[in-house]
Amino acid sequence: MSEPIIAENANTESPEELSRLLQIRREKLAALQQEGRDPFQAVKYPVDTHSVQIHEHFAEMEGQVCRVAGRMMTKRLMGKASFCDLQDRDGRIQLYVRRDAIGEEAYDAFKRLDIGDIIGAEGVVFKTQKGEISLKAHGVELLSKSLQILPEKWHGLKDQELRYRQRYLDLIVNPDVRETFIRRSHVIKTIRAFLDSRDFLEVDTPVLQTVAGGAAARPFITHHNSLDMDMHLRISLELPLKRLIVGGLERVYEMGRVFRNEGLDIKHNPEFTLLELYQAYTDYEGMMELIESLIREVALKVTGSLSVPYGDAILNFGAPFARMTMTEAVKQFSGVDFDQIQTLEEARAAAKEKGVAYEEQHAVGEILSLFFEEYAEKNLIQPTFVLDYPIEISPLSKKISDRPSLTQRFELFIVGREFANAFSELNDPLDQRQRFERQAALLAGGDQESYRMDEDFLLALEYGMPPTGGLGLGVERLIMLMTNAYSIRDVMLFPTMKPV
Repeated sequence: MSEPIIAENANTESPEELSRLLQIRREKLAALQQEGRDPFQAVKYPVDTHSVQIHEHFAEMEGQVCRVAGRMMTKRLMGKASFCDLQDRDGRIQLYVRRDAIGEEAYDAFKRLDIGDIIGAEGVVFKTQKGEISLKAHGVELLSKSLQILPEKWHGLKDQELRYRQRYLDLIVNPDVRETFIRRSHVIKTIRAFLDSRDFLEVDTPVLQTVAGGAAARPFITHHNSLDMDMHLRISLELPLKRLIVGGLERVYEMGRVFRNEGLDIKHNPEFTLLELYQAYTDYEGMMELIESLIREVALKVTGSLSVPYGDAILNFGAPFARMTMTEAVKQFSGVDFDQIQTLEEARAAAKEKGVAYEEQHAVGEILSLFFEEYAEKNLIQPTFVLDYPIEISPLSKKISDRPSLTQRFELFIVGREFANAFSELNDPLDQRQRFERQAALLAGGDQESYRMDEDFLLALEYGMPPTGGLGLGVERLIMLMTNAYSIRDVMLFPTMKPV
C-alpha cells in the first residue's frame, strides 16, 4: 500500500497553505540540526557519474556501482520501496530506493526528504521491469535542504518576467532553458575556435573609458573617485582594437560586454556581448567572406545543419549570402530610387510622399537610411549583405573612391534584423578628424548618440594604420538564431530588469 505524502505545488496552493508547507520544511531542517545532521554542513560528495552517461552507455554500465548527485524532482513512496527522480546538470535518472537495501533508519530519513532537496546517491545501474534505466540505491545522502517549493511539474514556471528575474528557478524546472544556455556556450566556443584557426589574437581592452567611442550610442557615466573624473562604460570595442592594429598586431579580436544606455525590447538589452575583430591588409570584402564562413561554421557545429529553423522561416546558411546595396534595397522595397535624388530638397520631398519621418538636421544619406529602416529591413529574411552605406552614418568607414557620398561598409541582415556591421576601416587621420568634428557638432546640438571626439585615437592614426577590415557581431543575436529564441532576454542568463 502506498504511504501518503504531502503534494506540494507552488502554482496552485493558496497563500495560507504555502505558508504552512514552508513552515513544515523549516521544522524538518530544525529537527535535522537538533539530531546533529545539519545538511548545510555537508562539504563534498564524490560524484563519479552523470545521468546522461548512464542513459547513453547503459549496455556497458549495467551492474556497475555509480555515485550521482543532484536535485530530487519527484518522489513516489510505495511502502518498503520507493522511487524518485534525481536531476543533475545533464538530465534525470530514476533512483530505486528499498528499505532492505539502505536500512530502516536511512529509509525513514529518505521518506522525509522534500521535492527540491539536493541529494547524493550510490547504487547499481539496472533496468526496471518496466524497462526504465535506473540506479538501485545502496545509500542516499541529503546534501542541501530546499526551503522553498518548486512550481508544479505540468504547469511549470510560465510567468515570463519571473523566469527572467529568477533564472535559477527557470533552469531547475525548464529543461529547454538549460539546453539554450548549453548551446550558447557552444556558440561562443565555436566562434573562438574559428578565429583562432585563422590566426587571430584574442585580447582584452578597458571597460572603463575616458571617451566612449566607436558606436552611435548613449553611454553610461560613472565617476572615478581617486582621479576625480567621470568615466564611461564602453559602448564599443572598436577604437582600442584599432590602436592595436596601429601597433602591429595584425589580427585581433575581443568578445566582451558592452553597455549602451538605451531602451529594452526583444532585440536590445543595456548590456550585451559584442564580438569585434580587425584584420590588417584586407577590406570589407574580406570581412564578408569571414562572417559568412563563421556563421556557416557555427550553424553546422551547433545545430548539425546548414538549414536552421527560426520562427516560421528555414534559414539557408549553405547557399552564398545575397548581396545588395542600400540604394538597391530601398528601390526594391519602397519604389524610390535614391540614385536619381540629387538634392536634400528632393530627398525630403520623397520622404514626405512616403510618410518617412525625418529631422531638420538629417542629410540625404540619413534620409536614405530612414527609408531602408522603414521599408527594407523587415523583408530581409534570408542572410543578406547590405552594402555601401551613406557617409553621414558611417564616420569610421572608408569612402568609395568614385562615389564619395558612400562608404565601404556593409551590414548583415537575417530575419529582418541586423547581425553584423563591417567596414573597410578609415585610416586617413585628416578625414577622420573632419568626420569626428561633424559628429561632435551633432552631439553639442543635443544628439546624445553621436560619436565623440577621441584625440588619442586620431594621434594613433597619424602614426599610420595599414588598410584594415573590421567587423562587429552581436553575439546574443547569433545565439537567438541558433536556439530559435524570440527575445534577447531568452538567451541572457541575467537580463536587465527593473526591480520589483
